[in-house]
Amino acid sequence: MNRNTEKKITIEKLREMAQTDIRTVDKATLVDIKDVKIKPELPEHLRVLDYIEQIKNPYCYLDHGIIVKISFEEKCSIEDALIHYVKSIER
Repeated sequence: MNRNTEKKITIEKLREMAQTDIRTVDKATLVDIKDVKIKPELPEHLRVLDYIEQIKNPYCYLDHGIIVKISFEEKCSIEDALIHYVKSIER
Protein backbone atom coordinates (compact mmCIF):
# COMPACT_ATOMS: atom_id res chain seq x y z
CA MET A 1 0.00 0.00 0.00
CA ASN A 2 1.22 3.46 -0.86
CA ARG A 3 2.05 5.50 2.26
CA ASN A 4 0.64 8.60 0.59
CA THR A 5 -2.83 7.09 0.23
CA GLU A 6 -4.15 8.78 3.38
CA LYS A 7 -3.12 12.17 2.02
CA LYS A 8 -4.62 11.53 -1.44
CA ILE A 9 -8.12 10.71 -0.21
CA THR A 10 -10.03 13.88 0.54
CA ILE A 11 -13.67 14.62 1.18
CA GLU A 12 -13.81 16.56 -2.08
CA LYS A 13 -12.32 13.62 -3.98
CA LEU A 14 -14.87 11.23 -2.44
CA ARG A 15 -17.71 13.54 -3.42
CA GLU A 16 -16.33 13.79 -6.95
CA MET A 17 -16.08 10.00 -7.21
CA ALA A 18 -19.66 9.62 -5.96
CA GLN A 19 -20.86 11.83 -8.82
CA THR A 20 -19.46 9.54 -11.52
CA ASP A 21 -22.07 9.00 -14.23
CA ILE A 22 -22.10 5.44 -15.57
CA ARG A 23 -23.55 6.71 -18.85
CA THR A 24 -20.48 8.81 -19.59
CA VAL A 25 -17.63 7.21 -17.64
CA ASP A 26 -14.76 5.80 -19.69
CA LYS A 27 -14.91 2.08 -18.97
CA ALA A 28 -11.15 1.83 -19.52
CA THR A 29 -10.59 4.01 -16.44
CA LEU A 30 -12.49 1.66 -14.12
CA VAL A 31 -10.98 -1.16 -12.07
CA ASP A 32 -12.53 -4.62 -12.07
CA ILE A 33 -13.36 -5.65 -8.52
CA LYS A 34 -12.25 -9.21 -9.29
CA ASP A 35 -8.69 -7.86 -9.34
CA VAL A 36 -8.95 -6.23 -5.90
CA LYS A 37 -7.30 -8.20 -3.12
CA ILE A 38 -8.42 -7.53 0.45
CA LYS A 39 -5.56 -7.87 2.91
CA PRO A 40 -7.10 -9.20 6.14
CA GLU A 41 -3.80 -8.82 8.00
CA LEU A 42 -4.04 -5.01 7.80
CA PRO A 43 -5.80 -3.01 10.51
CA GLU A 44 -9.30 -1.96 9.47
CA HIS A 45 -8.47 1.64 8.57
CA LEU A 46 -5.55 0.52 6.41
CA ARG A 47 -7.72 -2.13 4.72
CA VAL A 48 -10.20 0.62 3.78
CA LEU A 49 -7.43 2.81 2.40
CA ASP A 50 -5.86 -0.09 0.55
CA TYR A 51 -9.23 -1.04 -0.94
CA ILE A 52 -9.81 2.52 -2.15
CA GLU A 53 -6.29 2.70 -3.56
CA GLN A 54 -6.87 -0.52 -5.50
CA ILE A 55 -10.44 0.10 -6.70
CA LYS A 56 -9.73 3.79 -7.47
CA ASN A 57 -13.42 4.71 -7.16
CA PRO A 58 -15.47 2.84 -4.54
CA TYR A 59 -18.68 4.20 -6.10
CA CYS A 60 -18.12 3.11 -9.68
CA TYR A 61 -16.14 0.09 -10.80
CA LEU A 62 -16.35 -3.01 -12.96
CA ASP A 63 -17.61 -6.41 -11.88
CA HIS A 64 -16.39 -8.93 -14.45
CA GLY A 65 -16.60 -6.26 -17.15
CA ILE A 66 -19.98 -4.81 -16.12
CA ILE A 67 -20.06 -1.20 -14.90
CA VAL A 68 -21.39 -1.00 -11.33
CA LYS A 69 -22.46 2.24 -9.64
CA ILE A 70 -23.35 2.13 -5.97
CA SER A 71 -25.20 4.64 -3.88
CA PHE A 72 -27.23 4.57 -0.73
CA GLU A 73 -30.36 6.42 0.29
CA GLU A 74 -30.40 5.31 3.88
CA LYS A 75 -29.51 7.40 6.89
CA CYS A 76 -25.76 6.76 6.53
CA SER A 77 -24.59 6.56 2.92
CA ILE A 78 -21.26 5.09 1.89
CA GLU A 79 -20.25 8.67 1.09
CA ASP A 80 -21.10 9.77 4.63
CA ALA A 81 -19.23 6.82 6.08
CA LEU A 82 -16.16 7.45 3.95
CA ILE A 83 -16.27 11.18 4.65
CA HIS A 84 -16.48 10.48 8.37
CA TYR A 85 -13.54 8.12 8.04
CA VAL A 86 -11.42 10.60 6.06
CA LYS A 87 -12.18 13.34 8.60
CA SER A 88 -11.06 11.03 11.39
CA ILE A 89 -7.68 10.37 9.77
CA GLU A 90 -7.12 14.04 8.85
CA ARG A 91 -6.97 15.03 12.53
